Amino acid sequence: QVQLVESGGGLVQAGGSLRLSCAASVRTFSSAVSGWFRQAPGKEREFVAAITRSGGATAYAESVKGRFTISRDNAKNTMYLQMNNLIPGDTATYSCAADPTTTITAMRVHARSHYWGQGNQVTVSS
Repeated sequence: QVQLVESGGGLVQAGGSLRLSCAASVRTFSSAVSGWFRQAPGKEREFVAAITRSGGATAYAESVKGRFTISRDNAKNTMYLQMNNLIPGDTATYSCAADPTTTITAMRVHARSHYWGQGNQVTVSS
């Protein structure tokens, strides 16, 4: 029983930063593994990052490792994706996701989730 709404996307120059937020409408958000995915036009959806229920462990796609940081605040029913050193290849629609029955490893490998937000556009210009 998780509803997700993303915010914080927009247009930024290469080298800049953005922070995406994902707000859950249900307090049981803390019971779900959560993460971020992205999809560019004409491309398959790809995994970006995931975080465990307590926030004690994370997983990242190799392409964003060292630049993006995922975090969560279960008291606020909110998850974040801090994106630094953005490049044009990061341009995509970013969606947050939550799944009560998976692990961060499975979310990374299978790039799937039971619950999805509507998506938020991130555009990085040269």
